[in-house]
Amino acid sequence: MTKKKKKGYGLLLAATTIFTLLAISTLIPQPSASKVCALGYRAHCTFTPWSTLICLALAALTCTVRSEFFTNKDK
Repeated sequence: MTKKKKKGYGLLLAATTIFTLLAISTLIPQPSASKVCALGYRAHCTFTPWSTLICLALAALTCTVRSEFFTNKDK
């Protein structure tokens, strides 16, 4: 079984990668942050872990859309 990629596949792959990297970056400790996050430390994003979950959900969504609608599955 081979998969052929449609136009737009690369864009969604880039979006998946960016959302995943953004999710990781929200967890980075940063002492100069204005507030303590919900996890109990000063993180790069003060909305951690909620922003992390949102970014991961968007990465999963773009990955699913890319897999379902932007590939032709040949038998």
